[in-house]
Amino acid sequence: MSVELPFAPVDAVIRRNAGNLRVSGDAAEALALRIQNHGAALAVEAAERATADGRKTLMTEDFDVSSVDRTEVKIPIAPVDRIARLDIDDRYRVSMDARVALASRLEAYADSIAGASAAFARHAGRRTIKAEDIELYFEIKPYC
Repeated sequence: MSVELPFAPVDAVIRRNAGNLRVSGDAAEALALRIQNHGAALAVEAAERATADGRKTLMTEDFDVSSVDRTEVKIPIAPVDRIARLDIDDRYRVSMDARVALASRLEAYADSIAGASAAFARHAGRRTIKAEDIELYFEIKPYC
């Protein structure tokens, strides 16, 4: 599966949580793939809500977000739109506000993972966040 989300904004999210740690390219790639999978799953849930309400357009409230200021979201909207459409039927539309809402949720999701991954790298005595730190988050998450 190709990753729709560019690695540069994902790298920036990791770096803002990394403090003085470096970030490997593999870490950005691993997190981008996790973000994409999570976003596609959120879009499926949103499509189910829209269908239950008799709509074909995904709206902000379908992503459990009231409103988002587009200027505060760092993840680019165009790839988020493609991510939203990965696993939903072509009959659905995704409103611009819904794209921004999804981007906001994905950025918050990425921040949580990046923060934990930075802690894992520090605990391991490394100066670089690696893909293994991203994956460790998902290994221990079910136990938290």
